[in-house]
Amino acid sequence: MNDGMSEGLDVPFRGIVEQSLAGMYVIQDEVFQYVNVTFAGMLGYTPDEMTGMHLRQAVVPEMQAETVANFHRRISGEMPSIRYTTIGRHRNGEPVHLEVHGSSVLYRGRPAVVGVGVNITEQLKQQHALQASRERLRELAAYINTMREEQRSRIARELHDVVGGMLTSMKLDIQRINRRTDDPELKDIIGDLLHLAQESIDTVRTISEDLRPGALDHLGLSAALQAMLRQFSERTEVASQLQAEGFEAQLSQARATATYRICQEALTNIARHAGATQVILRLECSGGWLNVEIEDNGRGLASLTPTGKSIGLVSMAERAREFGGSLASRPGAAGGTCLILRLPLEEH
Repeated sequence: MNDGMSEGLDVPFRGIVEQSLAGMYVIQDEVFQYVNVTFAGMLGYTPDEMTGMHLRQAVVPEMQAETVANFHRRISGEMPSIRYTTIGRHRNGEPVHLEVHGSSVLYRGRPAVVGVGVNITEQLKQQHALQASRERLRELAAYINTMREEQRSRIARELHDVVGGMLTSMKLDIQRINRRTDDPELKDIIGDLLHLAQESIDTVRTISEDLRPGALDHLGLSAALQAMLRQFSERTEVASQLQAEGFEAQLSQARATATYRICQEALTNIARHAGATQVILRLECSGGWLNVEIEDNGRGLASLTPTGKSIGLVSMAERAREFGGSLASRPGAAGGTCLILRLPLEEH
């Protein structure tokens, strides 16, 4: 680099520098020797106002030491080229987030740094706004899940206690009528009514269990998952196995429910899409984390990227994130897929 950055460049190159949409500068002895219009404008100055300004004046106080240190790293050759973000100080006092990329050069025969700066303030604002929006969506999803579970529990109790109780009373009344008659035709009708009453009781019990499994509330996660696997195998004829030896973790009701629902959704996906003949569910705790693996020997899963068939997987991953956990996948040992759920035992 020579004097041309300020006054002796040939016309074409000078025009490129001056009209560049990227901010450009030359710093020597911790002082700006040259800045183009774009860079000066980022901080609210003209090029003439910034020429001769000390580097410290261009950044907020908390970034001054780091910025000067980075300048000397380049000058000394420790890091001839460096790219980092810093916070500039606008002439009105407002912070300006900058991404700078500078390299050491010779300017007028002495070491200097020539660099490019980009104003990323709006980009960071958009990123923060997007992150805040995602957090609000996660909070809303968590609230919806909580409300859904509360509603399921309430409906399950109403079905079990009220509707189930009414059907049981009806069955007892029908049995009492049956004992008091010898009419063969009437007994046939009563027999059909008893069969219908029992079917209704069983259906209400099944719906109630689907809405809110009693085993989860009274016997714990391991017992509830064992019951779910048994019902899954009866319904789909897919062999299933729970491996949870020594599992004694005390989970909050919310975490136990989230784990149960994720496993439930995983089994639903396996039944619908995997074409598997075997499922193994592993449950264990280690280092303050609950680790769950759901492995099948079916067709396999490409990824957790949302598609028409895998939107449930995205919902499962979001539910895991609500509790500071994660959901991942890997190929199963016998083909198929292994979903890996990790949840902290306590809120982080």
